[in-house]
Amino acid sequence: MKETSFTVIADIARLARRAFDARARTIGVTRPQWQVLVVLNRHEGVNQGGLADLLDVEPITVCRMVDRLQEADLVERRPDPADRRSWRLFLTPKAGELLAQLRPMVEQLEAEAFEGIGQAEREAVLTALTRLRNNLAPRATSKVVLNG
Repeated sequence: MKETSFTVIADIARLARRAFDARARTIGVTRPQWQVLVVLNRHEGVNQGGLADLLDVEPITVCRMVDRLQEADLVERRPDPADRRSWRLFLTPKAGELLAQLRPMVEQLEAEAFEGIGQAEREAVLTALTRLRNNLAPRATSKVVLNG
């Protein structure tokens, strides 16, 4: 049976997760923690429900993850001025330092994955993958509460 683009993408994602996990473990961070930190870095000030939507996980899962990240002084909850029942999430300076440590690991992993592939092909791959993601992204992202 001929491979499809989705099976290749799934294989790449699985192999990349495995390689990332092995590297990140050396500095004491898990992939789910890294994902939360990266999403918060892009959407700082999001509430927990919005973060759950962005991560495509259940709100209770995000709550537990944020609890652990807050205990590790990587995330802080601040009251939402528009909703007393809600919290906005922000990265701490310690999280910024951790993300800075992870960046070279991610860049090295990407360099290994793209070994033997020229810059023009890399850009074409990124363009195509971005378009695929955008085509599949839920159209209902308006319910995600971002900075404001």
